[in-house]
Amino acid sequence: MTTHSAVSAKNSRRARWSWALWDWAEQPYPTIMQTFIFATYIVSAGFGDPAANTQALSIVGIVAGIAVALISPVLGRRSDENGRRKFWLLVQSGILIAIMALSFFVEPNPAFLWFGLILYGLGSVVQETAFINYYAMLKSVVSPAKMGRLSGSAWGLGYAGGIILLLIALVGFYLGDNHWFGVTNEASMNIRIMFLLAAAWMLIFTIPMALFVPETVVKSKGPKQSIAQSYAGVWHQLKTLRAEAPATLRFLISSAIYRDGLAGVFTYGAILGAVAFGFEGTDVIFFGIAANVVAGIGAFVGGQLDDRIGTRAVISGSLIGLVIAGLCVFVFAGFGPITYWIGGLALCLFVGPAQASSRTFVARFTPHGREGEVFGLYQTTGRAASFLSPTAWLVSVTAATAAGVANPALYGILGLVLILGVGLVLLLQVDPNPKVLNDLEAELGLPETK
Repeated sequence: MTTHSAVSAKNSRRARWSWALWDWAEQPYPTIMQTFIFATYIVSAGFGDPAANTQALSIVGIVAGIAVALISPVLGRRSDENGRRKFWLLVQSGILIAIMALSFFVEPNPAFLWFGLILYGLGSVVQETAFINYYAMLKSVVSPAKMGRLSGSAWGLGYAGGIILLLIALVGFYLGDNHWFGVTNEASMNIRIMFLLAAAWMLIFTIPMALFVPETVVKSKGPKQSIAQSYAGVWHQLKTLRAEAPATLRFLISSAIYRDGLAGVFTYGAILGAVAFGFEGTDVIFFGIAANVVAGIGAFVGGQLDDRIGTRAVISGSLIGLVIAGLCVFVFAGFGPITYWIGGLALCLFVGPAQASSRTFVARFTPHGREGEVFGLYQTTGRAASFLSPTAWLVSVTAATAAGVANPALYGILGLVLILGVGLVLLLQVDPNPKVLNDLEAELGLPETK
């Protein structure tokens, strides 16, 4: 990016909010496709044995996770060297839109099972790697003084989009017999139409990114590197990263652990409500909507605090809140569902700011020009630790079952609390104000943009 365009971008409110709106734009994929609708649809009885289908979905998820872990560092490094982050983010957005649209043609028939699973796995890889370019663009659209606020607001927009999408699904295509647009339940059309809606949503709300966010330019005019050379370069840069920005590596390790705990809160939240506290099907859906509301509020508030009290303080405070809320859910479980409505939503309240401020912290201390590389490693380390929460949950529940205690599923929350606690302890070893002096303003000798 040229000096003029970079500074102009940081002074452009339109560019900032167009960047933030992409969180809202891509929300159909995690909400509609990965969690609540497509993932449950593809493992349903219409595609064969639900147990076997669930196993197949898990295998696809594992393969996709391995692929993300392997390719993210190289994609991030090539992003730094070749520029054009917005271009590639738009390409990845287009692929996600196409995948969601193609999912409409996945009919409830065993013959369509692997077609749907391949779409699901490919979409997971594309979405995860798209975040590398998206996160790396944060420093180019906002000054450090407003970085936390923008990141938190963007994450909150994502949660808000998820709420609206779930409400549309419930009111428009699930509840009652008369659905919007005259859609019927025949061949699961009321479900499949949501995949077209998801594609249209992302197409429309990605337009501001295309129009108003400035592009980065090529960093180097040297010869293009092969994939093998890129991997070799990643290894070399990993060795130099410790010397150039030691806080980066320490944070990557700690965040990989606690971010897996954050993911576990949402992954097992509905399971805990249903199994340990007796939530019915509609209760789970309404709890999911409420969870997105409070998580979004937490992300917005956390973003405001981020710029005032510091990014690490927001993350560590959120992790402390998560540990306390998780322990309260366990200790006061005897009071019944009201415990989970209060304690479970408290968990969700602290998830939002922890997630949003994590990417802000990376952006704050990443050496300028290496954002793609570091965010690629950020995605990779997160994937590398993705076994922690499932393992801790399984071990806790298995041990409780073997001990013959009542309601063993409740003990799963202790496994998640352990993962979050370990991540918190390691995070406290990271300098809250890492000394990275080559941010854009320092390089240009300009006063910080307000």
